[in-house]
Amino acid sequence: MVSIITIFFFIFHLHFLSIIFIANASSSSSSSIISRFQEYLQINTAHPNPNSYEAADYILSQAKSLSLEAQTLEFVKNKPIILLKWTGKNPELPSILLNSHTDVVPVESHKWVHDAFGAHIDSQGNIYARGSQDMKCVGLQYLEAIRKLKNSGFEPTRTIYLTFVPDEEIGGHDGAEKLAESDVFKEMNVAIILDEGLASPSAKYRAFYAERSPMWLVIKATGAPGHGAKLYDNTAMENLMKSIESIRRFRASQFDMVKAGLKAEGEVVSVNMAFLKAGTKTPTGFVMNLQPSEAEAGFDIRVPPTADQEAIEKRIAEEWAPASRNMTYEHGQFKQKQSTLDNFGNPALTAVDNSNPWWALLEEAVQGAGGELEKPEIFPASTDARYFRRQGLPAIGFSPMANTPILLHDHNEFLNQAEYLKGVEVYVSIIKTYSSYDKHSEAKASSFRDEL
Repeated sequence: MVSIITIFFFIFHLHFLSIIFIANASSSSSSSIISRFQEYLQINTAHPNPNSYEAADYILSQAKSLSLEAQTLEFVKNKPIILLKWTGKNPELPSILLNSHTDVVPVESHKWVHDAFGAHIDSQGNIYARGSQDMKCVGLQYLEAIRKLKNSGFEPTRTIYLTFVPDEEIGGHDGAEKLAESDVFKEMNVAIILDEGLASPSAKYRAFYAERSPMWLVIKATGAPGHGAKLYDNTAMENLMKSIESIRRFRASQFDMVKAGLKAEGEVVSVNMAFLKAGTKTPTGFVMNLQPSEAEAGFDIRVPPTADQEAIEKRIAEEWAPASRNMTYEHGQFKQKQSTLDNFGNPALTAVDNSNPWWALLEEAVQGAGGELEKPEIFPASTDARYFRRQGLPAIGFSPMANTPILLHDHNEFLNQAEYLKGVEVYVSIIKTYSSYDKHSEAKASSFRDEL
């Protein structure tokens, strides 16, 4: 005969399990997922004074709720990197790294319809906030996907690492670059890295296997000052304008190939003027009857890994800033003159064919979540993925945002909450697929020079 005490403990056990089930269901509800995203977006991590520690503390609190191993790395003071770990059943296998950055670019508050750090949701379900696309969405989607997987009882075969790094928006030198070059990273034994991509205006998701490297250029012209009415050769302004016109023609030739559909944006060399400085200024304004002795301009140049960087350097020295026209040049701030090669002298490209199992697995996982990928692309700008590709590792840029205008760095950046939730499900599929792959593979980046 069953005792009353046994019955009591049985009922108590059922009640306890029901509480856990309800708590897990509540934490995985759509409203809870969106609320956590809003909380992260409301942390102002905009340069030049990002609240990096507040963001780090928030990520650590989420890691604790998920029972993930966590540590804070600080290669540079006041720039914390959060490293999370979900140990796999076979930790000897190379691991998976899911990378995201916590910092965002500044905002012009008066040009936003809603507070840029308010995470306001409008009647269409659009979440307005700086970082909603670039890239706080991805970092939280990683965590929400892991939450769902843990609640389902899933156990990864491979170890999964998550990194939340600072500094990406100003070059990544004190964030991902320091991490990629560290002994900590070597010990992680990483096989594949996922990092940020771009929103897609179509129903298909975009994926990126390489990116253009920044080459921020400042050219300077000098010449004798003179009266505003005097005509003479080789003035500073005349020499600078000749260079600007030469650069404009080159820009047009590259842009024409994009307009004609001959190349994607990430496959050409882009050049855009960022600033122009000249003239003699007094407290009351510029002096109009004085030709200045110096003039300079700055250009944001982006170079794909398929381009000949030496040829571009030669063009700069011989056409855009020749010494024969009293011109000099230098590469701009944040050390932004990057090589398009990895540390082994190969183009910094990740294979997107059968030689790279991680690419095939990504396609499989996205399709398994009901999505579809566009043709793989070269990222038109720069991300932290480049620092991992330089280590000879495959890295894929991917942000699951379909049916979404591209608004990174724009006013009124937003992401629809339905698309955000879909993205969580996509990462559930990706993380499950990647971490269950049990072959001892360390797929490396490979060159696509012939194919491109």
